[in-house]
Amino acid sequence: MQTTPGPVGPTANVSRLLSLDALRGVDMLLIVGAEDVVTGLSRASDGPAVQSLVRQFTHKQWEGFGFYDLIFPLFVFLAGISLVYSLDKALELGGPGAALVRVLRRAALLYLLGVFYYGGIAHGWDQIRWVGVLQRIAISYLFAAIIYLACRRNWKAIVGATVAILVAYWAIMSFIPTPGREQVSFAEGVNLANYIDLHFLPGKRWDGGWDPEGILSSLPAVASCLLGVLAGLLLKNPNITRPRTAACFLLVGAVLVLLGFTWGLQFPVIKKLWTSSYVLVAGGYSLLLLGAFYLVIDVWKLRRGIAPLVWVGSNALTVYLVANIIELPRLAERLVGGEIKARAAPWGEALVAVVALFLVLALAGLLYRRRVFLRV
Repeated sequence: MQTTPGPVGPTANVSRLLSLDALRGVDMLLIVGAEDVVTGLSRASDGPAVQSLVRQFTHKQWEGFGFYDLIFPLFVFLAGISLVYSLDKALELGGPGAALVRVLRRAALLYLLGVFYYGGIAHGWDQIRWVGVLQRIAISYLFAAIIYLACRRNWKAIVGATVAILVAYWAIMSFIPTPGREQVSFAEGVNLANYIDLHFLPGKRWDGGWDPEGILSSLPAVASCLLGVLAGLLLKNPNITRPRTAACFLLVGAVLVLLGFTWGLQFPVIKKLWTSSYVLVAGGYSLLLLGAFYLVIDVWKLRRGIAPLVWVGSNALTVYLVANIIELPRLAERLVGGEIKARAAPWGEALVAVVALFLVLALAGLLYRRRVFLRV
């Protein structure tokens, strides 16, 4: 399988590890369409199973952690794994200077794609969203890559950098009160990260006065990417067998989840602040998923039915952009809307959402067979 290197996409070197593309594919399908499917199901049934599914596919309003709160950090984590392979290749071909130039170029392009994704200048300069999902991935990738190059691929130094970032963010948020307040608070609107966004973040802010991908919370997001870097280093270690690698992922993942929730007793698990405890919980679950996929697909070689996931995972960035630009649910309405949707009531909306997901798979499959991969 030949693929195109990219900070959020597959790399030629990891092509043999189908588990990475498959996991990335699952993550992207969850991002671009799973929520609509669950919403459609919730409008058709109020049964306990459906409502439980809805709760897991709804972001926590503030504190706490649900399945849907894992989707974004998992993508950042996978970007860190790809970073290891792409930069190692760049170092081999051109040395540190060429690798750094590649990092800067890719980060800039990905950041600009993020600005474009949220509408660019369509609504005026004052409504540009300067931060967002792709922008956060770009920033995380940029600084994680610089740390990776500066540490000369030394995993102990990278662990040290990761811990330092998480502790520094904890200290900032825990000991520096918001100006005008005597005590530190992690509550929405009165914490330091929200204050900085309110006063210093230009353009459109997703939550009105502040943004879940804001300025200060970009710091711990780098640590999420570095956890992926460490996973990538383990994957590339020739001295560790694949079964032992999978076991390490599962063991360390479980430990990080436990540590994260324990830390959360003092520094709450909050996605919109990307708290240090949230980084550990999300990183732990990401490692557990990676370990499970790696064990089943690349160790046990059980690969039946994973092709559609690999299609999407191999072109994740393309799928993400196309889903926004084309608005696949509206296209699905043209295929199964109207009378078909009405006859399928009360499951009509769920049917439309499922068809939209199949359109994603069809597009990804076409691009994969044509060997078309978006380069960044």
